Amino acid sequence: SRFLYAARLLLLFGFYTVVKYFGLYLLAHSEAIQAKYKVITPGGLVAFVISMILIFFLVTGGAEPWAVAMFTIFSISAILIYGYSLHFFLPNAMKKTKPFKYYIGRICLVLIVSFLPVWLLSFLLSQHPDASGAIALFNVGFQLFLTAPFSWIIYKRQMEGNEELHILKRELGQSNANFDFLRSQINPHFLFNALNTIYGTALQEKAERTSEGIEKLGDMMRFMLQENMQEKISLSREIDYLNNYISLQRLRTDTNPVIKIDTNIEQQVYPVQIAPMLLIPFVENAFKHGISFRESSHIKITLEIKDNTLYFDVFNNKHLKQENDPEKNKSGIGLNNVKQRLKLLYPNRHELIIRETGKDFFVHLTIQLNK
Repeated sequence: SRFLYAARLLLLFGFYTVVKYFGLYLLAHSEAIQAKYKVITPGGLVAFVISMILIFFLVTGGAEPWAVAMFTIFSISAILIYGYSLHFFLPNAMKKTKPFKYYIGRICLVLIVSFLPVWLLSFLLSQHPDASGAIALFNVGFQLFLTAPFSWIIYKRQMEGNEELHILKRELGQSNANFDFLRSQINPHFLFNALNTIYGTALQEKAERTSEGIEKLGDMMRFMLQENMQEKISLSREIDYLNNYISLQRLRTDTNPVIKIDTNIEQQVYPVQIAPMLLIPFVENAFKHGISFRESSHIKITLEIKDNTLYFDVFNNKHLKQENDPEKNKSGIGLNNVKQRLKLLYPNRHELIIRETGKDFFVHLTIQLNK
């Protein structure tokens, strides 16, 4: 008896090992199996492996034949109906005007056609005619009232999840398209702005100052051609571009005693990155609306970095543009553009405060930057 007991334990362990590794193999290759046999799903594979283990324990545990037959038929039928429902019955049902009614009708048809084979299988497993009929009838009720509604719910949730994913992808695509469009608007503006500034300087100042402006313009054009189309650049390069822009503006305003431009921009090298051309719209807006060659004008720009957080302030007086002001007809990028870029690039990582009165305009921008 001890020998038989040991042999039984050895057989049990061997079968468990086979089922275990067979199940792991199925799960590891589930994608390849599903690609070849669409009706087989990862969930179905897991259910099949678990069912085989439970059936083995029922057999080795001395369960009644009718119990083994009932569990075997119920589990295999449920796995098959679930797989075929997700890949055939339900996709076709969703095309109908009454999908649930159509789906249940197909399940009933399958259960009617399979009733005799199920009865024969239960008879072979249980060796009991009365139990076979009861098992076949109970199987119809189990699949119709449990498996079919469960498959319907799972499929509907998958459809809702796929729809949400589709909407998110569509919104992301629209956001990327909008972002590309917004960024593409940046390039022509700064070229025209710089050329207008140098043109005004050439008329009002000496040629030496014009050459300085051309040098600044060259640096700006290299920045735009080489770095502007990148998603992120070093903050130091963004600051260089900012300083070049301010220097160009100084060329046409330094000789005017009523114009005052104060800047406090830290010049050290920062190990952080930022989206290109993100700060310049605020400075451009300040020069567009804050410069008057007849009235007192004040522009103040400060920029500092603390703990990878950028603090950027721009203040300017407000003036109506004169007819001979080169900034008058400049369209600019616009603050709406930069607001949208900030929302796309730094969601929940920036704070933009804009305060405007009849005479002054103030912008405070905070951005949490990553290294």
